[in-house]
Amino acid sequence: MNDIDSVLLTDLYELTMLEAWHAEDANEVASFEFFVRRLPSSRNFLMAAGLEQVIQYLETLHFSAADLSMLEATGRFSAPFLASLEDLHFTGTVEAMPEGTAFFDDEPILRITAPMREAQLVESRVMNLLHYQTLVASKAARVVLAAAGKEVVDFGLRRAHGAEAGLLSARASYLAGFAGTATQLAGGLWGIPTFGTMAHSYVQAHHSELEAFERFARSQPRNATLLLDTYDTEAAARKVVELGRRLARDGIAIRGVRLDSGDLAAHATQVRAILDEGGMHDTTIFASGNLDEYRLRDLMECGAPIDGFGVGTRMNTSADAPYLDCAYKLVEYAGEPRRKRSEGKATLPGCKQVFRRRDAAGRIEEDCLALACETLEGAPLLGTVMRDGQRCALPALDELRAHAARELASLPARLRGLNPAQPFRAIRSAPLEALVARMDRAAEVC
Repeated sequence: MNDIDSVLLTDLYELTMLEAWHAEDANEVASFEFFVRRLPSSRNFLMAAGLEQVIQYLETLHFSAADLSMLEATGRFSAPFLASLEDLHFTGTVEAMPEGTAFFDDEPILRITAPMREAQLVESRVMNLLHYQTLVASKAARVVLAAAGKEVVDFGLRRAHGAEAGLLSARASYLAGFAGTATQLAGGLWGIPTFGTMAHSYVQAHHSELEAFERFARSQPRNATLLLDTYDTEAAARKVVELGRRLARDGIAIRGVRLDSGDLAAHATQVRAILDEGGMHDTTIFASGNLDEYRLRDLMECGAPIDGFGVGTRMNTSADAPYLDCAYKLVEYAGEPRRKRSEGKATLPGCKQVFRRRDAAGRIEEDCLALACETLEGAPLLGTVMRDGQRCALPALDELRAHAARELASLPARLRGLNPAQPFRAIRSAPLEALVARMDRAAEVC
């Protein structure tokens, strides 16, 4: 068994609470919602992602014999409690925003309703999956906006925070609008287009740069992108022109060149001139090297003749905002709304829905956070994705990617920019506000 698939990939307190519930013989239906309390100061919006992995996790939730043996070995848990876990699986309902949906402060993007033991147990892993892909998709969406239609490819595996992060960031960035990934397994798992060029080591291992270029191009006659900056970038570009003429006689075209260091705008300008002078107008220039949305914006603003970008580390670590203040909180138990009133971390009671109104041009105009039982103007954003522990029909990744593109296009202009804008916050419905006030009055009496 892969350890990452074990139900024990959770916090200890999930299990100690389960034993306490078991001792009380209490397991009423509970609803928990996942939301972000406040967006990072450098984010004008977030993009929901990770739902597919959450559903896969819930579908397969169970305690294996190895899991139960591991728990027994801790000496913390009683035999009757461990026996009660043998047939535990997820039987609940999940409502969620589609992946690729833009959302804001305090808006639930997922709600789980199930017997308390199930709904509580899954907290840590559900948060882990939703948090990371949402974090990356939100960063990647900003990169896509900065690229203004130019191709962007995920280059992040080698510096990702572990193997799962490398894979999931490839998925999240593709969802957000990247053209593809350099991570081959992500291509195989999810049908994401894969891209690759060459490394400096390939050039260094040959007696000459020209020899390396030619051998690589002949081995990849339909997809040769040559790395120019191992030694002297402009000199390498001239060698590409020389090689291009020779390969053309054999029907081989050099698809592109890559720049990975130095002043990318200056090098791109000089390389473009060299390629064009040599008649290689169709050979593209691809740039990489610690890029993010801010550097892309600068390159676009100065008119650098770059056709595409490889973006990795700063994207899949979300370097300028490396975590979200997210939470998975109980909002209803045994048919009664629940509200946490902790200082600075108060929650809104009851199962909720987000109703989104758009203007005539289709741009987001207003979100209203309301009780799930309400019917308001606008489109409800959360829909049922699992019922009685079984998944409902869900869109394919490419459909979600198209949805994400529409969501980015629908953002008000001020939210599409990279600079912090006036925060966009949902209004609250009158019934929700009344419920909050009623529960607060009741708490003061107690």
